[in-house]
Amino acid sequence: MNWPGKRVVVTGGAGFIGSHLSERLVAAGASVTVFTRYTSNGIQGALRDVAPEVFDAITIVAGDLRDGFGVEAAISGADVVFHLAAHIGIPYSYVHPIDVVQVNMEGTANVLEACRRQSVSKVVVFSTSETYGTAQYVPIDERHPMNPQSPYAASKVGADQLALAYARSFDLPVAICRPFNTYGPRQPARAVLPTIIAQALTGDVIKLGSLTPTRDLVYVGDTAYGAMRIAEEDATIGKVINLATGCEVSIGDLAHSVIDLLGGGKRIETDQRRIRPEKSEVMQLLGDATLARDLLGWTPSVTLSEGLDHTISWVRRNSDLFDSSGYRI
Repeated sequence: MNWPGKRVVVTGGAGFIGSHLSERLVAAGASVTVFTRYTSNGIQGALRDVAPEVFDAITIVAGDLRDGFGVEAAISGADVVFHLAAHIGIPYSYVHPIDVVQVNMEGTANVLEACRRQSVSKVVVFSTSETYGTAQYVPIDERHPMNPQSPYAASKVGADQLALAYARSFDLPVAICRPFNTYGPRQPARAVLPTIIAQALTGDVIKLGSLTPTRDLVYVGDTAYGAMRIAEEDATIGKVINLATGCEVSIGDLAHSVIDLLGGGKRIETDQRRIRPEKSEVMQLLGDATLARDLLGWTPSVTLSEGLDHTISWVRRNSDLFDSSGYRI
């Protein structure tokens, strides 16, 4: 795809991954509109962190995914749509499951229908490796059964299946981008890695939930690049594409890596508030990105060590965004 001049809409483009994707699209020459949820605290979100010239090149439209008219108005005239907007907090989904289902499923339906009505030439819907649940075999490829273990994961399974149904029913040119655990600068405090880093920078104790689950960590720049490659290739239409490193690390080992990088001297404590319900905890995520490599030529370029350095530096520079004294759902 020739990005210069392309009109691109990124729902959730003011979020963690969305801001990196929007930044890359601007650099590639695309005309970018970000659709983000309205709040009285402002709508810039993680886009506050991009360079001023990048921010000035982005059009921000505030709204709500559940407002189909507003979604279609934002998408009108778009060539490509990346759909990232969602309620993503697993702990939040235990407290407000109906809100999560409405935003993630009804919101995705509104995006897909708007794209169909507006004849958008490519739609990339963001999924999550949480849809797989605890690995039944490893590495997890795209044929792995869906086994959602939280209301959040279930809502994403529903959204993904609806997107694939639109591809089959209406020939909507949609593809599913399914990244494993994306991390990096701009990730909010509710995610495990910035929580570890913020606590390690400000105190001697790091409070965590279960330490034994393993995750496949993908640097945010690699995820954003992978999403763009999915949009560029027609062969991805109607398909699910994993973005993964093929390496896993336990939460405990991840915490120890951060501690070592910061010079040691910290201890880890279990905080019962941070432990998922037993049957809801995903114990192992280890991805297979063979399809992304074969179709897109995509492979992760940032090692975990490099990514941790980048993320620690960013959290250190933005310590005002993190309150390490409490627990955020």
